[in-house]
Amino acid sequence: MEKWQTIRTEYHYKTPFGNLRKDTCQLPDGQVIDGYYVHEYADWVNAIVLTKDGEMVFVEQYRHPANDLFLEIPAGKMEEGETPEEAIIREVREETGYLSEKKPICLGEFFVNPAVQTNKVISFLITEAEHLVEQQLDDTEVINVHLFQMDEVEGLIERKELSQLFSVSAYYLTKDHLKKAVVK
Repeated sequence: MEKWQTIRTEYHYKTPFGNLRKDTCQLPDGQVIDGYYVHEYADWVNAIVLTKDGEMVFVEQYRHPANDLFLEIPAGKMEEGETPEEAIIREVREETGYLSEKKPICLGEFFVNPAVQTNKVISFLITEAEHLVEQQLDDTEVINVHLFQMDEVEGLIERKELSQLFSVSAYYLTKDHLKKAVVK
């Protein structure tokens, strides 16, 4: 299988939150698609944060596109010049006030929706976290922090109280990682 060729790119808009571009593409068989829209977003990071007491740290916040409150794991986009590890430590500190002396464990790096988006999410596990500082929220952020035992999380998923895909997938990645760590 061969890749497509991009013949022309035209930006419809560029913003600090993301860009929308229209590509004209030629397929390997010669067909031309005039109007393949691509959303360019920055990569972002998220983390399952486990406290020294074994509780998971969640944030609750309003998400305008879905017009609802969502329970999620701490997350955010990487800032210019940051490594993914630096970004997740900053995001967890800012959103929750939790810090850990342990290095974040990378659980994986995944394309969000490669059919129309350019960005990836990099998921981490942070262990032995403690609440050591106050939240440092942006002017438009209102975030409530919640703690749950690991064995409560699947119930949250079943009841659709935890319905954000990247939070759910990071939970299962963490569960698998911890299971493998016990086996070693």
